[in-house]
Parts: sequence; structure tokens; C-alpha cells
Amino acid sequence: MSDIFETLESQVRSYCRGWDTVFERATASTLYSEDGREYLDFFSGAGALNYGHNNPVLLTPLIAYLQSGAIVHSLDMKTPAKRRFLETFHNLILRPRRLNYKVMFPGPTGTNSVEAALKLARKTTGRHHILSFTNAFHGMTLGSLSVTGNSMKRQGAGIPLTNTSSMPYDGYFNGRTADFLWLRQVLEDSGSGVDKPAAVIVETVQGEGGLKAARDSWLKGLADLCQQHGVLLIVDDVQTGCGRTGSFFSFENAGITPDIVCLSKSISGFGLPLALTLFKPELDIWKPGEHNGTFRGHNPAFVTGAAALEHYWQDREFEQQISLRTTQLREGLGQIAAHTEGARVRGRGLLAGIYYPDIELAKKISSESFVRGLLVETSGPEGEVIKTMPALTISAEDLDRGLELLAEAVSAVTGESIAHTSTEDTWSRWQTQ
Repeated sequence: MSDIFETLESQVRSYCRGWDTVFERATASTLYSEDGREYLDFFSGAGALNYGHNNPVLLTPLIAYLQSGAIVHSLDMKTPAKRRFLETFHNLILRPRRLNYKVMFPGPTGTNSVEAALKLARKTTGRHHILSFTNAFHGMTLGSLSVTGNSMKRQGAGIPLTNTSSMPYDGYFNGRTADFLWLRQVLEDSGSGVDKPAAVIVETVQGEGGLKAARDSWLKGLADLCQQHGVLLIVDDVQTGCGRTGSFFSFENAGITPDIVCLSKSISGFGLPLALTLFKPELDIWKPGEHNGTFRGHNPAFVTGAAALEHYWQDREFEQQISLRTTQLREGLGQIAAHTEGARVRGRGLLAGIYYPDIELAKKISSESFVRGLLVETSGPEGEVIKTMPALTISAEDLDRGLELLAEAVSAVTGESIAHTSTEDTWSRWQTQ
């Protein structure tokens, strides 16, 4: 008998097709379905739940705020919750990193942040063209789609997506072509026929594009080239930010300072809608209300966002914990990948996975993982990469258990016997005090 999800909800639904159950409750890194099954979460709300499900550090102040009669909806009006979030973000994130950015609340989602970034780049430079990269993903609204590479997603627009060009991401030609050969040539050649761009937008790790991670030297070269030619650099940190790759911003290790940064997903900490667009002060030429929206200031998200920053980002201890979990994850993924010819580990930090040359394998492994009680999705233009995104707060024991489930799923699909070695006798070395 068909249910209300089948009869009433649109065909556009996607995740519920692969994970066909009704999820009822969740805590930390575990979800529970309506029928009582338990699922270990290596998905984390597509990166919106970096601190896990219903984290009490965030849940407690949120409940207190909601029960206090404080403002919930306020557009862009001033509230104590907004003040505390801005002060905390400035004091704990921007100032220690010597980042001088203005903060804009463009709307509640990642694509809202990207749309604001593209509009601002065009407005400040007076130029229209935006450059992006092969296999990029920046969102599902028209501006964001225009700088997205995936052909299926682009076709959903229904109209031509113009005023943008795509260029090779790091490693696209496997080292056979010098970095930025095309970009350098067209910027220096007045006869190239390519209009000087307003901006270049880039992901440091292509979360939806196959977990390809750009080298620090490549990112530095891109930033230098943009600066030389007066082209703004936009870093889309929607999925890779808030600690997902190890540091709060994914571009920190490259030693660059983007002109504009897009943040969303885990900036609220709790999975509540919130997005920021950060930009250098000289770019702040907006007229009041020139870019607006009804849900620019979601006060519950300010409360949980500030609580997450205060608890986890007061010092470098949390980054050290992420580093330990990253090593544990990559070692486990490496053990699994070693059993399949051509498979290799991709990604950075706790945004990592395994590329399989047989494009059907990752999809089958994802399905088999669900059967065994593990949520992992696929990534890449053909879904050829198994993508893992455990919570940054996941315990060493839960991470090890998830790797064991993944190894079992790969064994079932490939027929290879995979013994995951980081078991109870060894996982304790990953624990932090």
C-alpha cells in the first residue's frame, strides 16, 4: 500500500529513495527509524550537522531561548541573539585569523550565499562574466547553477545559463598541462575573446564533484593570479567550512585571503537554516535592501551558532581532535580501497571517500551500507565515489564501527575479503582525553 510520501510528495525527492525508511529520532552520530532500526550516520545532513544530532551543547541553550519568549523571526532587525552571534564570530573566528570581513546574512541557505557573492562581484567590478571550475557545485538557483558543472542539475534550470565559463580544476588533466595555462593566457591576451571576469568561484574540495581536493600551491597560484589581474576570488566554503577539512575555513592552510567567502550548512551548528556571505570591507557597496529576504535573521540559528563557536572554537583543541579522527578515517578508507584495483582515497579532513573506476560500485556499496545500518552517499558526476562525512564530534569507537560496516558492505559487493584492522584493541589510541 502506497503511503503519503509516494502519493503526495513530488518526484523531485531523492535521498529518501536510497534510504527508504522513516527516520524518527537521532542523537550524536546515530539515527533511529520508526521501525526501531539503528543507523550510524556518515552523512551528517550533507555537512549541516558537523556537531552531530541534537548535541546538548546546542540543544540546551536553544530550548531555553525558545521558552523565554525571545524574538524568533526578525528579518535583519537588531536582536540580542544576533549581537551575540556577531560578537562571537568576530572574536573567535575572524580576529584570531586576522580576517577583516564584513558579515552579510543573505538568506538561509548555501545557494543564497553564493547568489549574493555573484551579485556583489558583478556590482563592485562592473563586469558580468564569472569563471568556475569543472565538476563544481555551488547550488540549485539560477545564478548558482550557472557556475555549477553537473549537466543533470544544469538542465533543471530550463533556460540557458550564461555569463559564465568553466575551466579545469586542479588535476583535471592529470598533470599533463601547466596550472592555469588557459586562465593566464586569456587574462593576458586582449584578443582572447573572453571578457575579463568579475570573479572566480572555487571549492577547495569538490564535495559533490567527486571529492577532488585542490593542492595548497594550486589555490595560492589561483589567488595570486586573480590579484594580479583585479579579479575577485570567491571561496565557496558552504560544505567545506566550519571545520570540515580540519581548520575552520578550508582555505587557511593555503595561506590565502579570498575576497568573498560563502558559508552555510554547519554555521548554525544544529542544522537550522543560516548562511553568511563574508567580504572585504571595500566591497560593501550595497544599498540598503538591495539584496534582501524574509529569513535573513533566524534567531534560533544565531543562538546555536554562537553556542557552537563558544564551545568548540575557543582554542585549537577541537582542531587537534579533528586531525586525529581524520587520520583514523583515512587509514580505514585506505585499507578498504587497497582491496580494489584502481580504487583510491580522495578528499581532505572529515570530507573523504573512495573513488572506484567502475562507476557502478560506489552506488552498490552505498545501498549495501544502508542495509547494514550505515548512511553514506555517493559523489562525482557519475556517482563513482563513496563519500563519508561523519560528525566532527564522532567518537573514535563510532568511527571505527562505521569503517567496519563500510568494509563489510564493500566485501559483499566486490566479493573481496576485507579485514578492517582498527578494532577494539587499537581504536583506543585514537581517543582524546
